[in-house]
Amino acid sequence: MPTDTASIATQHIVRAYHEARFRGDVSAAAAQIGEGFRFRSPFITSDSPTGHLDGLDGLLGIVTEVELISELYGETEATLVYDVHTTPAVGITQHTAEHFRLRDGRITSIKLIFDSPPFPVE
Repeated sequence: MPTDTASIATQHIVRAYHEARFRGDVSAAAAQIGEGFRFRSPFITSDSPTGHLDGLDGLLGIVTEVELISELYGETEATLVYDVHTTPAVGITQHTAEHFRLRDGRITSIKLIFDSPPFPVE
């Protein structure tokens, strides 16, 4: 866990975003986003504070647990590593890492990296 004031602030902001996102609270997650925000993942690219959260309800409908494995915090960046466990019907665990950059107490960049096993096609 971080011990310096700046890293503790980074931890508070990033965890607030992460927890809000996985409980489906888009406005609380977006409240942590700053100007010039950029989101990049294998499937989504967005410069909107909420655009990367479109379709969140669908994702949360199949998620049973988010298991935080590691969290690293610096003054202006953070990395979370976690597993997203899904319902038995989907039957996968998605290994995920997120890298955050912050400026002026807000998240300005998120790079989402994950193992992308095929989701079953219905």
